[in-house]
Amino acid sequence: MTEPVLIKRSFLIASIAVLQTVTSPLLAAASLLAVKRSWNISFEHSPSTLTVTLILLFLVLIRPPRSLNSQLNWQPLAGALGIVLQWLLVLIVLLLIGYSTNVLRDYPSHAIVAWSLITPVCMILGNLSVRYVMRQLVLSAVHARKVIFAGYNRSSLNLARRLERDPALRLDVVGFFDDRAAERLNMETDTRLVGRLSDLATFARERNVDVIFIALPMRHVKRVLDLLDDLRDTTASIYYVPDIFVFDLIQSRSSDLHGVPVVALCETPFYGYRGIAKRLIDVSLAALLLIGSSPLLLGIAVVVKLSSPGPAIFRQRRYGLDGQEIIVYKFRTMTVTEDGVDVKQASRADPRVTSIGRFLRRYSLDELPQLINVLQGRMSLVGPRPHAVAHNELYRKLIKGYMVRHKVLPGITGLAQINGARGETVTVDQMADRVRHDLDYLRHWSPMLDFKILLRTFLKVFGDDKAF
Repeated sequence: MTEPVLIKRSFLIASIAVLQTVTSPLLAAASLLAVKRSWNISFEHSPSTLTVTLILLFLVLIRPPRSLNSQLNWQPLAGALGIVLQWLLVLIVLLLIGYSTNVLRDYPSHAIVAWSLITPVCMILGNLSVRYVMRQLVLSAVHARKVIFAGYNRSSLNLARRLERDPALRLDVVGFFDDRAAERLNMETDTRLVGRLSDLATFARERNVDVIFIALPMRHVKRVLDLLDDLRDTTASIYYVPDIFVFDLIQSRSSDLHGVPVVALCETPFYGYRGIAKRLIDVSLAALLLIGSSPLLLGIAVVVKLSSPGPAIFRQRRYGLDGQEIIVYKFRTMTVTEDGVDVKQASRADPRVTSIGRFLRRYSLDELPQLINVLQGRMSLVGPRPHAVAHNELYRKLIKGYMVRHKVLPGITGLAQINGARGETVTVDQMADRVRHDLDYLRHWSPMLDFKILLRTFLKVFGDDKAF
């Protein structure tokens, strides 16, 4: 549901929504001031600069709730955990910025630790308070609005069900208008056919209907125009519902192109500031990991080189962003370096895997050179895992939507991997399950999702029996 339907909400409710957006960064800044006074720290930089930085980081990195319902039905335990994870993400990026700009040295380490621990507690209490006030205001009966639908079909029924599941919208569905009989429409038992389309305008005037959704098929343009003409004598908000629910939508959003309204059905989630945030996190964390693990990388390279004939680093062609070929780096774990039209996947007890290679694959250490790919911009820390070109050409013909996963940069780890979809894919169904997770990642991406995937990847490294 888009926000224009909610435009008649009071200014007070809109103010509460804005307050909720800035609550966390303002509380983070306030807790820093409290720590400053407790330790008598003198700021060389204006506190307002830090406050603005915190607000920008929260806006860029933290994805807002998709609906008012998700905010009002906030579960304290799960919500508190989410706030802690959000704070960790913002704190990491903020510390990286402070370190790179030498601002971090102006703050004592004990003050930073205290601030890091105090802030999430303040954020949790503050968000609970704001949500309580919002719930009392939004769920007031004063804000309830009557809704009717012109046309009974899959689109209108789908939208009506979503409205019913989101009581925070305060949109009460009165019923449907259609020229076909209820028996012919095969209406569900809990839906109501109020009348014919010719009765809709009169009903809207007499019952003070607030919102009308026109869900007639696009081929019935004449009927839509006639209905709009009849509704000119009402004050109802009118919306046209295009029949797009039958599509498998990925990052769907409406916009306009030179004044012409368009609806994105399949698009990358990394547009605008989202792409900047994604790249900033990738470069910062990849650089830190490379620097920190450089002795380990050097040691592994030497051991691989000495353990068996062949190069220490294995280069393989894979598909990257938009299906373009890229070169991916890995530590060589086999006695062969296959990269042709027929690449055999590694299996359990595969004789091609070397003894040191088996250890590296077990703990995913062979993937570490891909941090270089991340810095090059060929890969991301999190995203759909890249497959060998030969496997792509095979499965793109067998699995519907397979190539859509290439709308984003491939990742070192991904949603599929933390859900167990890794290792050898013996059947097409196994690969289809992996692709399903990849497409879910595209649909629901947020910086917080990336952070959770990275955390779960680290935890699974030591307990995943599918790594071989």
